[in-house]
Amino acid sequence: MKKLLALAFTIIPFLNFAAEKGLDEKIDEAFGDATGGFVSFIFYQIEFTPDIKVYWVLFPLIIGATFFTIYFKLINFTGFKTAINIVRGKYDEIESGGDDHVEASDSVFTVDGDNPDTIRIEQDADHHGEVSHFQALTAALSATVGLGNIAGVAIALSIGGPGATFWMIMAGFLGMASKFVECTLGVKFREIGPDGTVYGGPMYYLKKGLASKGWKIAGRTLAIIFAIMCIGGSFGGGNMFQVNQAFQLVENITGGEASFLHGKGWLFGLVMSVLVGIVIIGGIKKIPTVTDKIVPFMVGIYVVAALFILIMKFNLIGDAFSQIFAGAFTPVGIAGGFIGVLVQGFKRAAFSNEAGIGSASIAHSAVKTKYAASEGLVALLEPFIDTVLVCTMTALVLIITGFVDPGNSGMNDAQAILLTSSAFQSTISWFPYVLTIAVVLFAFSSMISWSYYGFQAWSFLFGRSKKVEYSYKLLFCLFVIIGSAASLGSVLAFSDAMIFAMMVPNMIGLFLLAPVAKEELKKFMTRIKEAKA
Repeated sequence: MKKLLALAFTIIPFLNFAAEKGLDEKIDEAFGDATGGFVSFIFYQIEFTPDIKVYWVLFPLIIGATFFTIYFKLINFTGFKTAINIVRGKYDEIESGGDDHVEASDSVFTVDGDNPDTIRIEQDADHHGEVSHFQALTAALSATVGLGNIAGVAIALSIGGPGATFWMIMAGFLGMASKFVECTLGVKFREIGPDGTVYGGPMYYLKKGLASKGWKIAGRTLAIIFAIMCIGGSFGGGNMFQVNQAFQLVENITGGEASFLHGKGWLFGLVMSVLVGIVIIGGIKKIPTVTDKIVPFMVGIYVVAALFILIMKFNLIGDAFSQIFAGAFTPVGIAGGFIGVLVQGFKRAAFSNEAGIGSASIAHSAVKTKYAASEGLVALLEPFIDTVLVCTMTALVLIITGFVDPGNSGMNDAQAILLTSSAFQSTISWFPYVLTIAVVLFAFSSMISWSYYGFQAWSFLFGRSKKVEYSYKLLFCLFVIIGSAASLGSVLAFSDAMIFAMMVPNMIGLFLLAPVAKEELKKFMTRIKEAKA
């Protein structure tokens, strides 16, 4: 921590100089020139009509989610009750007994040739992970519930009108199936180090899963591509974007250009960096102890405020849903009509819950369980909470309070947050202050979860030594300060592109390994039936 503070104060003068001279803007512009081709490719829009342009990355996400929903016989609905029971602990006894499905690491062996992971597993039959189902769920939710639920919904409605809400909900339901598959595979192919540390995620099921089917080189190549993109995404969208948007809102609520924080983004970033550093040094066991308190708290505050407004304006809810359904199927002159509204809903849902991106499976892989499908079922709750519940409530508040202006396509995330804040403020005068706190907590929890995602990818590429670990965590904390102080337009566009680029290798793996997930589901459901008999 002393080294972190020393390095932080070393770069502060540079950040002040950058702010005065506009060096950060020049660097950002140069960076944009260097990476613009990659960003343009990932976010290339297929033009159907002059008014309808669709990001190509949405197609594999939508097609994949639809395929998994059908292939797993509507697991998003049929598995919902079982998922709730797993989180409640109803099947804890089942998961602590039976056959061991944990994959042991093949990287370290004792002198006599035995694998120390195997020894540990045999000696400690109850240890099959690092965190509980609930903690794994909150750790993953902390990375997805956030600015997408606040700013993303406002942007979707400003372009696609109320009808975009319907397709956002549909995308959330379909995304539940994708989350089930990737998180089941994450647990199935995870590795456990000799000290009990769990390593999992797409890197491992791409490498080991595809190798088991005879595609060793292809699997390792896809795993490396995913890891590189994940690291870039963790520094950008999972770090700098979060703290940058949080600082903008804090600066706005404290007076804007007259605020004592104006021009002092580095100070806000330094405080956040220290707080993030304190948490992430402890690893995945420390992260859920924070997220399983922050996530329910901040989501609870946001949902209660939304419910309060909906109750106060109960007579308008019916009309709001009428606008949603009418706008979903018969939109007039908005975002290119029906297809345009559908695309807006699916796009914002994809940005919000990250189903199919593969990131969440990294957190879910650390769960204590012997049955991979049990955590896959828990994971399908994530898009439901994130998109179906929280996003829908945001949309209803915006519609009921009259803060929907279809056709406003020039809104950025910061403006969208302020629009949502104004919608809540129209009924709850003091809510902007609460929302500011919520956004800071959203950003904080997203950063600590994405630091874990990025570290898992970093360790996959560079090894699992303590030097490798602390080098990543130190870099991550420094990027918190930079992200809060700098102009980040091109950097953030690049990091967003890297996050969505993670989808390409991940979806290939999910399609090819879906039968493995299906077999794991069969094993777990059979075990439940045997326990009931």
